[in-house]
Amino acid sequence: MTPNKKIYKPQKHKNINMHPSDLNGSLDDCFIFIDAGFLSKLSRYFGAGKYLVYDIIKFSENLAKKEELNCKKIFYYTAPPFQSNNPSREEKLRKDRYDTFIKKLRENSKIEIREGRCQRIMNKNGKTKYSQKAVDTLMIIDLMSIPIKYPNIKKIIMMGSDSDFVPAVNNLRELGMEIILFTYFTKKRDTNFSRSTHLMNAVNRYVRIKKEDFENVPLDN
Repeated sequence: MTPNKKIYKPQKHKNINMHPSDLNGSLDDCFIFIDAGFLSKLSRYFGAGKYLVYDIIKFSENLAKKEELNCKKIFYYTAPPFQSNNPSREEKLRKDRYDTFIKKLRENSKIEIREGRCQRIMNKNGKTKYSQKAVDTLMIIDLMSIPIKYPNIKKIIMMGSDSDFVPAVNNLRELGMEIILFTYFTKKRDTNFSRSTHLMNAVNRYVRIKKEDFENVPLDN
């Protein structure tokens, strides 16, 4: 497969795939797959340590419009915050905030929530690390089911950076589907966004997410 040479920049002209009765042109439908952990890290990175507050639905729809696509459905992959056997006050508060957020998202029929689990890991130095489990697996299963469950969907937008998705992307492209990646990377080593080309080389094209993409869709009170 030929590696991408440059970041794709959406064209500004109207969609030329027009139905006879549609003088403005019809946008192709697409599904959007979101790695919530990736977006969370990126939001905090752009917010200089503080999470940006934004509307995830409008955020997704706007990115689709940049590609002259209609966001038909959003698949959101996340994991509830860790809860110990005897949850602390902080753990309970974090879980309450998460539940409120997820409940609000589920009010929109366009979005599907896929939940894995959060695992607490203690390293050799005694430091605690939290890791999401089964989230990538859920996304891969859903990606591979698209040609069967939704044969009319031919274009997919992914938000993430994990190279674990490469085999699924390769398989979907062999089936004639177009995969567009919205991601972020830096040239610095040992960061959450160190440049990895595996996934970028696998997709049809990739676009670098900007801070303005978050700021343009503030969350309504």
